[in-house]
Amino acid sequence: MTGSIIRIPGKNSKSASGSLTACVISDTHGVLVPEALKILIGVDLIIHAGDIDTQAVLSELHRIAPVVAVQGNMDRGNWASHLCETQAVEIGQCLIYVLHDVSRLDLDPSAAGMHAVVHGHTHQPSDVMQNGVRFLNPGSATHPRQNLPPSLLKLDITGTDLRSELIDLEQTVDES
Repeated sequence: MTGSIIRIPGKNSKSASGSLTACVISDTHGVLVPEALKILIGVDLIIHAGDIDTQAVLSELHRIAPVVAVQGNMDRGNWASHLCETQAVEIGQCLIYVLHDVSRLDLDPSAAGMHAVVHGHTHQPSDVMQNGVRFLNPGSATHPRQNLPPSLLKLDITGTDLRSELIDLEQTVDES
C-alpha cells in the first residue's frame, strides 16, 4: 500500500459515526464539466480515482472540498509526483481503498478490513460486491465508453454503511 491512511472523521467526531457525503470521480482527463461541478458542490469529500491529467483539475476540486486523489496511468510530470498509486481513506468508520486500475490491486481488501475499493480506468461505471467488499467505479465524467453517459458516484456514509448512487451527468443537464 502506498501512502498512509487518510482519516476523515464523521461529523460527530466523538463517535466517528456521523453521516458524510463523498463524490467519486475518475478519468476526467484534464476537464471538469459544469454538470460534475454542480454535483460536487456541498460534498464533504471528493475522491478522484486517477487520470486527472492536469494540476488545474486538482486545484479546482480542492476549491470545492477536501480531495483524496490517486495517480492514474495518464498522470505524468512534476504536478503528479505527489500523488500515490494507491490510498486508503477512512471516512468515519468506513475504510476505502482507492486506486486507478483495479487489475493492479496490491492487497486482499477483505483481509485488510476494507469496506470498499474505489477504482477507475475502464471509463465504465460498476458497483460489485466481492467477498464482502464493494468494488465501485464511477465511470468517466468526461470520456465515457461503450455509449455510456458521463457519470460519477455519490456516496452517503454512516458508520460502516456505504450507500452509492450513480449520477448520470447527461440527466443533470436535462433537469436543469
